[in-house]
Amino acid sequence: MKRILILAAVAIAVALFFVFDLHQRLSLAGLKAGIEPLLAWREAAPWQAAAAFFGLYVLVAASSLPGATILTLAAGALFGTGWGLLLVSFASSIGATFAFWTSRYVLRDWVQQRFGNRLKTINEGVEREGAFYLFSLRLLPLFPFFLVNLLMGLTRMPALKFYGVSQLGMLAGTWVFVNAGTQLSQIESVQDIASPTLLGSFVLLGVFPWIVKKVLDAYKARKVYAKFQKPKKFENNLIVIGGGAAGLVAAYIGAAVKAKVALVEAHKLGGDCLNYGCVPSKTLIHSARLAHAVAHADVLGLQVPTAKLQLGALMQRIQSVIQTIEPHDSVERYTALGVEMLAGHARVVDPWTVEVTSGDGEKRRITTRAIVIAAGARPVVPKIAGLEEAGYVTSDTLWDALAGMEALPRRLAVLGGGPIGCELAQSFARLGCDVTLVEAGDRLMSREDADAAAVVTVAFEREGVAVRTGQKAVRVEMISEGSGQGDNGEPAERVLVTEGSDDGQEQRIPFDMLLCAVGRSARLTGYGLEELGIPVEKTVVTNEYLETLYPNIYAAGDVAGPWQFTHTASHQAWYAAVNALFGAVKRFKVDASCIPWATFTSPEVARVGISEDEAKEQKIAYEVTRYTLDDLDRAIADGDTEGFVKVLTVPGKDKILGVVIVSTHAAEMLPEFVLAMKHGLGLNKILGTIHVYPTFSEASKYAAGEWKRAHAPQWLLAWAGRCHAWRRG
Repeated sequence: MKRILILAAVAIAVALFFVFDLHQRLSLAGLKAGIEPLLAWREAAPWQAAAAFFGLYVLVAASSLPGATILTLAAGALFGTGWGLLLVSFASSIGATFAFWTSRYVLRDWVQQRFGNRLKTINEGVEREGAFYLFSLRLLPLFPFFLVNLLMGLTRMPALKFYGVSQLGMLAGTWVFVNAGTQLSQIESVQDIASPTLLGSFVLLGVFPWIVKKVLDAYKARKVYAKFQKPKKFENNLIVIGGGAAGLVAAYIGAAVKAKVALVEAHKLGGDCLNYGCVPSKTLIHSARLAHAVAHADVLGLQVPTAKLQLGALMQRIQSVIQTIEPHDSVERYTALGVEMLAGHARVVDPWTVEVTSGDGEKRRITTRAIVIAAGARPVVPKIAGLEEAGYVTSDTLWDALAGMEALPRRLAVLGGGPIGCELAQSFARLGCDVTLVEAGDRLMSREDADAAAVVTVAFEREGVAVRTGQKAVRVEMISEGSGQGDNGEPAERVLVTEGSDDGQEQRIPFDMLLCAVGRSARLTGYGLEELGIPVEKTVVTNEYLETLYPNIYAAGDVAGPWQFTHTASHQAWYAAVNALFGAVKRFKVDASCIPWATFTSPEVARVGISEDEAKEQKIAYEVTRYTLDDLDRAIADGDTEGFVKVLTVPGKDKILGVVIVSTHAAEMLPEFVLAMKHGLGLNKILGTIHVYPTFSEASKYAAGEWKRAHAPQWLLAWAGRCHAWRRG
């Protein structure tokens, strides 16, 4: 009600302003016509005239009414340059602050609630550099005075900062107009004041804050570097810490532009993806899919003997695939490119020095102009009573554990219903394990579309994966027989005990192997961040250019977040390397507008943009178009009709907000939508693109066709029907 009353008061003030023709009086002609009585009043009662003028100016500015320019001229005509500048400077800033408060009180909560997630970056930018933006706008009279007040009220800028910056920023423009008012009789129009030369001067003034920003950035850099001695010469242009996806790409880019680059890796080149993640897991998934296809070959009219797993041969194949891909990430390849490859543990000693400790303990210090930290992430191991004693594996240690076994464990318990847990749980179930998948949340794949997760859950249960959602692991028990040990010194029975989040009831899950797949955390310790005071949260804190606290030290990949994908690590590495090498000339903000990803279950789940759940949470208006694969010819022929394409668009338009694909080939189908979103192409363009028949990619076209059908102009089609009927006679 208070907000409504304020809006009503402002509306009444604006209405009265025009009803009583006050806008005519607050014109240049009106001012010149009425200046003599005002001058007489000022001579007779100077303090009362000044107070009345001050109050009127505050009211006009606070109500966002037109006339501030004319009032500023009037200040010069009535009170002279000095007193006029003093009155207008404070009156305009106070009135602007009232308008700022009104906008904030009436509209900000609604705007932030409705568009908060989309305004997050703007809010952070205003918090970080809002004073500079406001100062620039205040120096440029081309930008409407009242609009600045209202827009800034919608942000989280403190009111005191708004007032102070406004008073300072408007001072130059106020002086020009007040001074011009002292020569009121010679002014025929406002354009006489706002000449091209004057406006050009204001443009130069508008650039001033950016110059100040650069100077302050240099000052801040000097401040953070103050306690360090900068080398006079550098051995390298760039040192990269970490030889995973981000580190290798950063080193490659540096070498490609002929910079002198060194890369330090403490363990294995290729990082988690090559050695423990993408490559071995996808190799395992392929074998599991083939085993599943053999088991269901009768559906395709084939009689195939049952597939029998040979674990040793499977592990040899996984190693063979790793070794085949390994040369892409090898010391030999990068050395040939010109990168100095160093095996050892890196520690950043100061912003320009990295100490490398080799395996034999030998230390070497190397100087460099810039550093890219690409230290990656490690599996998270939850704190569960009895877990360490019972033993477990992670996605990193799983492969070595399997290599030392003659057969797969009969019973596998998997903690975590995210991408890693789901992919491995289904694969091991297809290879013959009894798998129980435990997830604390209310559903699997919590980051994915709920409909997509439901399809995957049904597939899991159909294939024998026991899905236990809403269950929190509370302890691991080791049950012994007799002496308490089995024949091999192992406990006779190990049991994972979980507790229901709703009913608190315990469930007991016996297992032979426990896989922890509850997520991965960035590697933030052990290489000098603490000593240098570089801020860390869940990841290394960086700005939009991937700079850390020190402008010459960057972070990329899992250690920088927020995504933990090989392709995003490579994407960030380009920005980190280019900014590190060329940032003094040109810097590039990371483009995170269209980040795709996929979970390689069967069916796969791939997505880009926002999901329907996220759109609801962020209160973003959207339309949903859905096409199910049971209508796709190729899917019917292959017997892979499970899944759908779901597209979110702007209501009434074909602009794509997000896409979710559930299909055997979802990851391969997604790039068409990623390309469309990246380059601003809508569903009409996809519909007009020729797709090969019969393929799964046709699903994209048919989804676009569903959208088109829903938005067909029915009135036009009705007229077309009448026209065709008329032509038939």
